[in-house]
Amino acid sequence: LGYHQQALDIAPNDPQAHHNLGLALHAQGQLEAAIRAHHQALKLDPNYQKAHNNLGVALQELGQYKLAMQHYRTALELQPDNPHALNNLGNTLQTQGQLTEAIAYYRQAITLQPDYPQALNNLAIVLQAQGMLGEALEQYRQVIALQPDFPGALVPYYFCRRSVCDWRGLEVDAAKVIAAAGLTTWDASPWKLLAIADRPDLQLATARSYCRNRLMTSTPPIWQGERYQHDKIRLAYLSADFHDHATAYLMAELFERHDRDRFDLTAISFGPDSTSAMRQRLVNAFDRFIDVRQLSDLNAARQLRKLEIDIAVDLKGYTRDARTQILAHRPAPIQVNYLGHPGSMGAEFMDYILVDPFIVPPDQQPHFSEQLVHLPDCYQVNDGTRAIADETPTRSECGLPETGFVFCSFNNSYKLEPTCFSIWMRLLNAVPDSVLWLLKSNAWVEANLRREATARGVNPKRLVFADKVPLPQHLARHRLADLFLDSWPCCAHTTASDALWVGLPVLTYAGQSFASRVAGSLLHAMGLPELVTHTWDDYESLALQLATHPQQLQQLRDRLEQNRETSPLFNCDRFCNHLESAYETMWFHWQQGKSPQAFAVTPVEDSERQRKTATTDRPHRLSLQSPPQSDRSSEQFTVTELHRGLNLIRSSQLEQAETCLNAVMARQSECFDAWQLLGVIALKQQQPEIAQSRLSQALKIRPTSAEARSNLGLALRDLEQLPEAIAQFRLAVQHNPNFPDAF
Repeated sequence: LGYHQQALDIAPNDPQAHHNLGLALHAQGQLEAAIRAHHQALKLDPNYQKAHNNLGVALQELGQYKLAMQHYRTALELQPDNPHALNNLGNTLQTQGQLTEAIAYYRQAITLQPDYPQALNNLAIVLQAQGMLGEALEQYRQVIALQPDFPGALVPYYFCRRSVCDWRGLEVDAAKVIAAAGLTTWDASPWKLLAIADRPDLQLATARSYCRNRLMTSTPPIWQGERYQHDKIRLAYLSADFHDHATAYLMAELFERHDRDRFDLTAISFGPDSTSAMRQRLVNAFDRFIDVRQLSDLNAARQLRKLEIDIAVDLKGYTRDARTQILAHRPAPIQVNYLGHPGSMGAEFMDYILVDPFIVPPDQQPHFSEQLVHLPDCYQVNDGTRAIADETPTRSECGLPETGFVFCSFNNSYKLEPTCFSIWMRLLNAVPDSVLWLLKSNAWVEANLRREATARGVNPKRLVFADKVPLPQHLARHRLADLFLDSWPCCAHTTASDALWVGLPVLTYAGQSFASRVAGSLLHAMGLPELVTHTWDDYESLALQLATHPQQLQQLRDRLEQNRETSPLFNCDRFCNHLESAYETMWFHWQQGKSPQAFAVTPVEDSERQRKTATTDRPHRLSLQSPPQSDRSSEQFTVTELHRGLNLIRSSQLEQAETCLNAVMARQSECFDAWQLLGVIALKQQQPEIAQSRLSQALKIRPTSAEARSNLGLALRDLEQLPEAIAQFRLAVQHNPNFPDAF
């Protein structure tokens, strides 16, 4: 930088000197300064083609895609045969989801420069995303032939081979990928390693390397430590999957069940604008639904900050179509990793990850940069309203033989690998007339897997492939299968809950990593832990035992059918209570000025959430304030007991709740939330005089609480002191003009 500055001192009007300074600043990550230098070069020479191109690169890295494309197009007007500008424009179009246009520009760049590995690799990545896997593989092979150690080709090439189930010589490539994963130069999506290595330590290392090498984390955070005081916790979910997608199938009911008295819900969508019924259902489930596809990551983050979001939940992580950079700008005080990425994001800007004790035991905290939040039962939310088609197709309609045992695995093809497949083939050989029913993920899977079956001495016709159909019909055809065989090391997630929802037993092998233990968590929640194995020998022997002992298998099916109605796995109301308790605890720690810390959510009793118009019949949001300094030692006891008391109120266990809250009062007599909740209990017990006394005490501590004012108004109403009640309702409205209960 010093030499470039000296050059400018000598020749301040030299556009090349400004351009060179911009390149040096860019190399050091000073993007905004680099942009200023390139602009100065163009001010001196508007036709400086290289400055337009490199200015576009810097703007793209800042997420200013429209401006970047303008400068790339200007560069191409000045030099139409520039392969680098064509490649860069393709990259920006790819980022914007305009994949067909991106492919065209990559092809133009390759035509001009056939030995251009960056353009070849980018073309392969987009072809892979478009499902054109055969051509994508050819492009990857060209890249590796030109440059065997090209950093961006190895992992996607391996993953593409896994997707088409081309396993020939796969172990050699797998060893290369694992070796690369141990290097600090790793910059491929960490998500892809989950299906390769059952090693939480390596998964964390790759996530940290990716975050360091691919994300901008050195810019000042957008949220600067402000302490919000909202009447409700402002909760935002970020995803590209607010449409007909596995995430939406799991979460739709949760969004609808969130308690609007305690939470304000925002969806930040950067996926397709679908017109499906699912999309409309999701739009209706949120208080606001914001499409940020046309916004840069920085401006999307600014939108979150403008909304004063308290808790931002990333439902994508590093999976396809993720926009992790939005939260890398730190727009919210609390940022949570949930559901999409089954592993650590290795990012300092992510505070918590939602797990359960089976999927990530507490002693695994060293393998996660986020603090572990253990939910009871199971970490995975499930929509208990998922429709199953009434009509079950016939076996012949599905290509299945009329008789014989049906092993099934509807996992995506990239999750399949040779070791597990060999066990499946041995099972087919051991169980006469049995078949293996698989999902036809793409056009190449069928031929490759039939070849692998033949190599293992199995008639390839005993593999049956299911085409993709709408979810209700897909669920219905599960009824024709006898046993679902799980994959490893990335096991069934939504696919496993689909099978269990229909009543199909799932056999799984639980490894060490999050991604390998999801089905095991689901089975524990369903009360079927015996279907979770921990060695390949146990997995194979139990599969054979169940396939050859129909009575034993039927007993499992009967238990599964019985437990489906009573287990916590499909009780979305119970899950929602636990999740909201987790969010409130995170919020409390932040309000306390504390750093994020791991914790476990206390289970609540099952209850149907009642949403009546009276405030006293609604679950109350804890509006916690920092306790007096002398009481900080009892902080953890206080928050635990307050949440326990709140959950007991929700489940109508009022006497137990009162005992719990009195224990808080014994330690902290000036606790607003304890007085407020004790007042609510008295109202529920039809003791308005006691409620009036308790709520008055709460208001001495916090006179501006609209909720306490409104509840006091209800107590006065029950005492037939109507003018006084009206006065309290008016005060509540003054404190919070948007509080509907007071009106």
